[in-house]
Amino acid sequence: MIIETKLPKVGTTIFSVMSQLAMEHKAVNLGQGFPDFEPPQPLRDALNRAMNDSRNQYAPMSGTAALRERIASKTERLYGRKVDVDNEITVTSGATEALFAAIAAIVRAGEEVIVFDPAYDCYEPAIDLQGARAVHIPLTVPTFAVDWQRVRDAVTPKTRMILINSPHNPSGAVLSAADLDQLAAIVRDTDIVVLSDEVYEHIVYDGARHESMLRHPELAERSIVISSFGKTYHCTGWKVGYAVAPRALSAEFRKVHQYLTFCTFHPAQVAFAEFLASDPAHYLELPAFYQAKRDRFRALLKPSKLKLLDVPGGYFQLVDYSAISDRDDFTFSKWLVQHGGVAAVPLTPFYETAPQTRLLRLCFAKSDATMDAAAERLCRL
Repeated sequence: MIIETKLPKVGTTIFSVMSQLAMEHKAVNLGQGFPDFEPPQPLRDALNRAMNDSRNQYAPMSGTAALRERIASKTERLYGRKVDVDNEITVTSGATEALFAAIAAIVRAGEEVIVFDPAYDCYEPAIDLQGARAVHIPLTVPTFAVDWQRVRDAVTPKTRMILINSPHNPSGAVLSAADLDQLAAIVRDTDIVVLSDEVYEHIVYDGARHESMLRHPELAERSIVISSFGKTYHCTGWKVGYAVAPRALSAEFRKVHQYLTFCTFHPAQVAFAEFLASDPAHYLELPAFYQAKRDRFRALLKPSKLKLLDVPGGYFQLVDYSAISDRDDFTFSKWLVQHGGVAAVPLTPFYETAPQTRLLRLCFAKSDATMDAAAERLCRL
C-alpha cells in the first residue's frame, strides 16, 4: 500500500520529542507546557460528584447550558461583551479542537491565513488540511511585537483569516489596545475573519490587562475567540476549552465541531459550571499566582549565564544561551537534556524561516521543587 501523506512537513511534535528525551535521561522537564501541580480540590470534588451523579453520557453538542451560562457571565464581567448563551458559545474538547474547527469551518482551498512566527505548531497543519496556505510574518525579536505594516502588505484578495495569539506562546508577548486598533483598521471593509487564540488570557503580569478581541466591539463582530479551561484551572489533561463567536460564525463552527468530536467530557463541564458559580474569583487570582512563579524562577536563574528575556504574559521564560554555546537551538536542546539534565524547547520548530537566534523556552508552571532542581542545573552550565 502506498500512502501519500497530506501533511508532509509534519512529524512528531517537538514537545513530545523533548518530553521523551527528558524521561530517557531523567531530566527536569521544563519543555512541555503543563503544570506539575493539581487543579483546585473543590474542582476535583465537583468532578467526582458529577461522575457519581450519572453525568457520564453525551453532553449537548454545544456544551451544557449551565456551563455556557457561566461562560457568558464571565465574558461580560471581564470584557463587557454580552453574548448569546445559546448561539454564540460552543464548548470544545480543548483549545486545539476549537482552533482546528474554526479553520476548517471558515478557510477554503486556495485561500490564505496570516500567522505570526514563532507560531504554535498546530496552526499550519490545520491550514494545510484545508488546501489553504499559511502566510508567515515574523514577530520582531526580542520584544516579539507585530509589525503591522508587514501585515498590511501581506493582505491579498485571498486572505481569509488572520490568526492572533495573545498572550503569545512561546514568547509571552501581549497585544495592546493600540495593536487591536491597528488590526481593526486592516480588516475593516473586508471579509477577513480573526481567529484569536487566547488560552493564556488570565496570565498577564505587572498590572496589565488582557486585550481580548471580545473587548474590542468592531473586532468582536468578526472574531472567533478561543479559551482554555485546562490552562486556567491547571487541568490540561481534561481537554476542555470553548469558542465565543458571533451567531453566523458560531453556526459554521458548530457544523465542523459536531462531526469532529460532537461533544466534550460531560462530567468536567458539570464540574466547571459548579466551580465557576461557587468560586468565580479563581481566574482573577491567576496573574498574581503566576507572577510570583515568574519572579521566583527569574531570581533563581539570575546567577546563570543565561540571558532572560522579558515575560509580559503566559507561563514561559525565553532564555538566550549564546554565552554558553554557539550550537543551534535544536542541537543545544538535546545536549542540555543529556548533559545538563534539563529539558527545554527550541524555538526553531515554531518558525517557517527561523532567525539566527539562540533561544530556548522554559516552562515555569511548576512546583518550587521542580524550579529549584532545574535552576540548580542551569546555573552550573
